[in-house]
Formats: sequence, structure tokens, C-alpha cells
Amino acid sequence: MAKIARNSLKVGLFGIGLDAYWPQFEGLEERLKSYVGVVEDKLKRDHIEVVNLGLIDTPEKAVQAGHDFRAADVEIIFLYVTTYALSSTVLPVVRRAGVPVIILNLQPTQTLDYASFNALGDRTKMTGEWLAHCAACPVPEIANVFTRSGIDFHQVTGVLNDDPIVDSAIEDWIEAARVAHVMAHNKLGVMGRYYNGMLDIYSDMALQSAAFGTIIDIIEIDELAAIRENLNDHQIDAMLTRIKDEFDIQPDCSTAELHRAARTAAALFEMVERHGLGSMAYYYESTAGTVHEDIITSVILGCSMLTASGVPIAGEYEVKNAQAMKIMDTFGAGGSFTEYYCIDFNDDVVLMGHDGPGHTQIAEGKTKVRPLEVYHGKVGAGVSVEMSVKHGPVTCLSVLEIGGKISLLVAEGESVPGPTLEIGNTNSRYRFPIGARQFVEDWNAAAPAHHCAVGVGHIASRIEKLGALLGLDVIRVC
Repeated sequence: MAKIARNSLKVGLFGIGLDAYWPQFEGLEERLKSYVGVVEDKLKRDHIEVVNLGLIDTPEKAVQAGHDFRAADVEIIFLYVTTYALSSTVLPVVRRAGVPVIILNLQPTQTLDYASFNALGDRTKMTGEWLAHCAACPVPEIANVFTRSGIDFHQVTGVLNDDPIVDSAIEDWIEAARVAHVMAHNKLGVMGRYYNGMLDIYSDMALQSAAFGTIIDIIEIDELAAIRENLNDHQIDAMLTRIKDEFDIQPDCSTAELHRAARTAAALFEMVERHGLGSMAYYYESTAGTVHEDIITSVILGCSMLTASGVPIAGEYEVKNAQAMKIMDTFGAGGSFTEYYCIDFNDDVVLMGHDGPGHTQIAEGKTKVRPLEVYHGKVGAGVSVEMSVKHGPVTCLSVLEIGGKISLLVAEGESVPGPTLEIGNTNSRYRFPIGARQFVEDWNAAAPAHHCAVGVGHIASRIEKLGALLGLDVIRVC
């Protein structure tokens, strides 16, 4: 099967200045170029390539820079304002490149040394020093021209060095760009069909591809059955060993059920590799006593393992939530399949979970495997996962699809200790700063599907930036 070629994220950088200044103020051009180098160092990451075009100081250079960025296939541009510069040295670059632009309004020092400045005694030197600090000056002009040109822009304002607010914002923008890049190169497998009558999860896959760039690959369960049938004992035993290592197997789990789950898990891993999938959504019921029923009632362990391995898998054919889980996982937050089902008004917490799959890498302790005599609302029986999300900060994300438009719904809260239901499902207790009652009402008001993805850490600001880069509205509940 064809796989998507690996491409690195390319980030564009250019500084702006005014060529008329260079013969007037000795050393100014070199000084500002060195500042561009400082910014380049801030952008460098192992997983990205920085395309630095240096200091652009004329409209003619700006036109060429636009061509260069376009040829380099950059996906985001950081525009570093070093001093006053004409908007005509900016617009041609960004207009032709056609990618999101972040204006870096960064001055070289926290404050001016007024006494030293005024003691220079040479007004030409004083003006040159002033120009080296007036990064803020042309930003209104640039904003005006971008707005009149229909170009969205974003800003980071602060100090070039030792400014944690600046460094954090740059990190967030780069991470958002990286996630957008991964989503645009992701292949989402869909296998089976929708859960009958669950209207909220029905999805427009073309719209998902348009919003995120995702490729949709329709997978036949017959293929999974064929892979599973042709596995050898070594492959199954190796997967069984891995299951015993990764999970806390409860004593009432039968050897036969674990073997069945291991066989299906091995087949799932091979199918994902064969198709080059980065995520998947599935659901199936089949008929009692068939091989397909045998498969679909033994997928939870394999799907949980894949989810924890960077291939998030959403049950009930919830494509939107597979997208949300992939976003969360790519941000490094995990992204476990969940829904809320009850409120503990005494403790002011929302109880959330699902019958799997779970993201075992973000579990509080080792994930348990328990046998279930029935999968509620579904066919058959088998083993399932029981886990709670790590105690501490969490973020919930839902991908909305309403009125032919994709948007993102996000909330930050805390996973807190306390009693949970030991029923072989994922179960966690979440506390939100606006309270359980208000959270549920505000979340419902946005009209999401009933599933969402939950991950560790507070990353709503990064999700908001991802929405900005993709042109998607982001609704933040808390």
C-alpha cells in the first residue's frame, strides 16, 4: 500500500529594515542582521527546517523573498520587525507566500538606558541607537496594510532575549504549525460503519479533509480478517507478551480471551502498517458466530495499544473524535476516547469515560484488563480496559461539524482522585474552574458530538493557535 512521503515542517523567517538607513548610521544594518540570527536560534528545532531569508529592506527584495518562500514550501512565516520599515517591503513577501504570518514585535532590551543614550553627545549616533530599538514603530502600518489586503496576522510582542512570554508564545506557534503539518500528512483509516442511529457522530469526510488536509482511507474488515487468519504463532505470542507487559491483567481474565485479543491486536498493527495509517475510526457488529464478530469483540486491547503508540483509534466510527485524538496526541498530550455520563454534585466533578479504547500512556498507574460478559449496546463479550487519566491538568477537545463548517471546542480542567466505577471501562473524575454544572451547560451549548478527546496538560492556547493557522473557529469553555 502507498504511504504518505515524510516531509519536514518548514518555517519561514525574515527581518525587515529600510535600506535608506544603512549609509546614514554606521553598524546599524549589521546589528539588526545579528538580531535576525537570534530569532533564528529561537525557532530552531530538531523536527523543523528554518528558511531564513535575512533582512529584507527594499520592495524589490520583498518580491523575490515571496518567490523564495513559496519555492521552499514554508507553512508558516515569522516576520521579525527590527526597526522602522516600509510596508511595501512586507506585503509582497506575505502575499505571494500565502501562509499564516506571525509578526514578532521584539525590541532588543527591556527598556532604554536613557542616561547612556542621552550622554552619547552625537545626535546621529543617538538616532541610530533609537532606530535599533524602535521595532514597535511600523507594526500599526503593517497591520493596516495586511487588513486592507485581507491577510490574517498574529502578533508576539516583547523583548528579544530573556522574555519567557515571548519564548512561550513562539513555542506555541511552532507546535501549532507542527500539528497542522502532521494533520495535513495524516492518513485516517475508517473501517466498518456508523453506530446505527447515533446521528451526532455522522461526519462529512470531505469536509474533514478540506479542514485538516487529512487523507481518508476506507478499510475493509475482510482485510483485517485475512491478516488475522494468516498470522503465525510467533506473531501472536509476541503480541501476548507485549500485552502482559503493558497491562495489569486481572486474575479473572481467561487465557483464551487474552489469546484472542492478542491475535486481533497483532492483525491491527499489521493492517495499520500496511496502509500507513496515522489514526483510525471503526465500528462493526456483524452476526453472532462469524469471524467478523470474533474480531470486533476482541479489538479493544489492540486499539488501546495503537492509540498509545501514536495511532489514535476512535470507536463507534467517530471520525471527528479520531481527528481530535490525533490533534491531542500530536501535541504530546495523549488524547483518550471519552464522554461524560454523570455529575458528582457533592464533589463538583464530571465523571467521564468509555468502554475503550484508552490511551494507556496517560493513565494513572497501569491500565487494567478486565473481562466483560457483555459490551453494553454492542455485540458479544471479551476483555476491556480500565483506567483513569493521570491526576493533574487536562484538556478536553472536540471537533465540531455544524452547518458545513469545522470548528474546535476546548476546555481545561483537572483530573482529580476519588472513587470511580470499576466496570472495565475508562473512568475519570474531572474538575473544571467554572464548576461541573456550568461546564456541562456551556459544553452542550456548543452542540458537540457526545464523544471528545481528553489529554494531559493545559494546551488550550496551543489549540487556539492551531485553529488560527487552519482558519477554524475555536470555542473555549474554560
